[in-house]
Parts: sequence; structure tokens; C-alpha cells
Amino acid sequence: MDISQRATGLQSSLIRKIAEEGMKLDDVIPLWFGEGCWPTSDIAVKAATDALAAGDHFYQPNNGATELRQEIRHYLSSLYNYQASLSQITVTASGMQGLALTAQAIASPGDEVVCIGPVWPNLAETFKISGADVRMHSLTVQAGRWELDMGSLLEALHPGVRAVLVNSPNNPTGWVMSADEQKILLAHCRLHGIWLVADDVYARLSRGMVHAPSFLSLADAEDRLISVNSFSKAWSMTGWRLGFVIMPPALEETFAKLTEFSIACPAGFIQAAGAAMLRDGEPEVSRLQARVEAGYEIVKDRLQKLDGVRFIQPDGAFYSFFSVDGVTDSLAMARSLLHHTKVGLAPGRAFGPEGEGHLRLCYAQEPEVLIRAFDQLESGFAAARDAQG
Repeated sequence: MDISQRATGLQSSLIRKIAEEGMKLDDVIPLWFGEGCWPTSDIAVKAATDALAAGDHFYQPNNGATELRQEIRHYLSSLYNYQASLSQITVTASGMQGLALTAQAIASPGDEVVCIGPVWPNLAETFKISGADVRMHSLTVQAGRWELDMGSLLEALHPGVRAVLVNSPNNPTGWVMSADEQKILLAHCRLHGIWLVADDVYARLSRGMVHAPSFLSLADAEDRLISVNSFSKAWSMTGWRLGFVIMPPALEETFAKLTEFSIACPAGFIQAAGAAMLRDGEPEVSRLQARVEAGYEIVKDRLQKLDGVRFIQPDGAFYSFFSVDGVTDSLAMARSLLHHTKVGLAPGRAFGPEGEGHLRLCYAQEPEVLIRAFDQLESGFAAARDAQG
């Protein structure tokens, strides 16, 4: 059967590979996916059901319902002092769709795109679907933290580069780009006409801060900056599939057309839920931040007690991306842990070659679940490592 080269060239998700294997087993503790265990707030549920009851069953504008776009504009102003016009805001059916629209809007076959990694595989793969040549620029571990070599990154961003992709706070590492680093990178991209794509999905999950440093606090409306966000993480709405993109106003029509030819528009009642969460859900964000911090404390304490494990400090998101001595095949190690300990972790290689030798654990879970997971890991970790080696 003939299939397009772009489709056949995509890499299957190794996270999904482990998860689907684990879903066939009993009593597995699933810490592989990037979502919290807590249901969405009643604020969103009530707004959605009220909208449905009121007859909100019809198509919406391609760029999103005006009510939600206005709430997003107010949110950006209050959080970042960024004064967006409605023409800069497009509502999307998830952050993933926002990334796909962005890739379709700015990337052409053969374009060189630089992506900071290790990183969630979908970010790079969606640009590959558009035909771009994606080159990874790796973070490194320095003094127990993931760090960016800014000088090396700027050398890689020569005038011929089309875009640079920055996920901060980063999935899987928890790395957070500093405001000073953002200033340097934005100035460089301005100088060379390089698009700067910011995956800001974890912006509200930055340890010790109300929000992570943002390019939106530095940028002008006409900058070649596209910020992609989602309601999935900070507002615990993974299954609702709702996000938004902030871009230069000149792209409004382009994003409207691309949306029309993909999904036409997100559902109106789901957009009503998003608007309600932006308007009234800030206490829910604070509650999630506290829950994630509690999970982090457990993971930090327990990982440091596992023999052969190097805990690497995350400064944002809700993951620990830790290395394991002697492991050269993280998929085999994740599979071995799954069967020996009944704890499901994501293999580091899922996030690019830079992640090999690591495992990712999502700690957006209740404390008792994490404690039980580590009890099982401690009892079977050595056997799992020996078995896969």
C-alpha cells in the first residue's frame, strides 16, 4: 500500500508503546502520561452543561468564540502585561493542534528548524510533517540541573534557520528558560528574522513562581513570536481538547483558513468551559500548583534513595527525568520495570536521542499513589535493571 513519505517517516511514540503494553496488565500504577489525576473543576463542567442547555450546539468562528478570546486577552494582560488584540488570538482544539497549525503556517519543505531537547516528541514531529528539517539542540546536565548552552544555540541559529522551538517549562526535563536567556534569544531571532515558537503549555507550573518567564513579557505584537498554550495542564482539562495560540495579527486569516480545513472550530460548549476557567478558575490553578509541589517533594526524597539513580532537579512542569546507571536502552528498562514492579514510566528515548539512559515519571498524583509506586520500585528496581541488561 502506498503511503506518503512524511507519514512513513514519523517516529511512533514510545510513551504510547509502553502505555499500551501496560494497559493489558492488572494493577499497574500509570505514571507514563503527562496529565494529573485530578478531575476538571466544576467551574468548567457547569459552564459547559449550561452552554449545552442553552442551545450552544452550533459552529463557532474559525478563530474562536469572542467570549473566550476576550478572556484570553484579559488573562495575558493580567499575567504578563501583554496587550494582545483579538486578531492575535486563535482558539484551538488542544495545544497539539495549535502546534500543528503553527507548523503549517510557517514551515515549508526543506526549512531548517532548531528544537531544544530532550523534548516531547510531538513538538518536533509536527514540524517534520510539514516537511521541515528539524535539528535538535541538546540541554546538558550541570551541577544537578538541566542547563542550556546559549552560545552554542545562537551559533546554530544562523540566518538561514526558519524557526527555533522552545518548550519551557520543559517536558520531560523540567528545565525552565530564564528571563535573561529569553531576552538574548528574542534579540537574536529579531536580528536574523527567525520565527520563535514557544510551547507554553506548562507556563503555570514553574516551581516557586506564579508563572514561568515568558517571551510574551518581552515581545511586541509584530515580533515573529508564536506562543502555543493549552487548558490541559494548569486547568486539568486534558480530555476537553482546548488550547490557544498567540501570534502576530498578520497571521489571523492564515490560522482561520488552516483551522477551517482541519476542524472548522472547537465546540462552543467547550470554549465556554475554558472562558469560565480563565474568569473564575485561578484558585484551581493555585490548588494544582500545591498538589504538584507535594508530589515533587515525595519524588525527590524517594528517587535519591534508589541505588544507581541520578536525580536531576526539575524547576517546572510535573516530571522527574532521572538517569539510571548502566542503562543504554531506556525502552527495555521501562518495559522491565513495568513487569517487575507494576509501575509504568516513560522511556527517555521517547524524547529524542538526548534522553537515552533516562526515565520520565509524572508526579501529578495523590501522595499515596506515589508512595505506593516507590515502595514497588524499591522492591523491584535492581531486578528490573539486571533483567534488561
